[in-house]
Amino acid sequence: MSIAIYITVMAGVTYLIRAVPFTFFNKKIKSPFIKSFLFYIPYAVLSAMTIPAIFYSTGNIITAAIGTAAAVVLAYFDMPLIVVALAAACAAFAAGLFF
Repeated sequence: MSIAIYITVMAGVTYLIRAVPFTFFNKKIKSPFIKSFLFYIPYAVLSAMTIPAIFYSTGNIITAAIGTAAAVVLAYFDMPLIVVALAAACAAFAAGLFF
């Protein structure tokens, strides 16, 4: 029974998050500041959720930092996502063999 309550509350919250902006914002947003703020929110939230998970994923912060550094370097050079992910995983694994 409690699972049904959890799902209902989750559905209600999800609906409200999506419906409230349509209710309050009838006109198009013209402010460049608010537009840029809303544009960068998904990136900020994704980073806030991902970065801590990256550093606690391996159990050793040194190996996680090495994998992250490899990913950042390869992403800087515009490598494909699969290459970045595999290289970061391999770098963290190889560092784990030494630390």
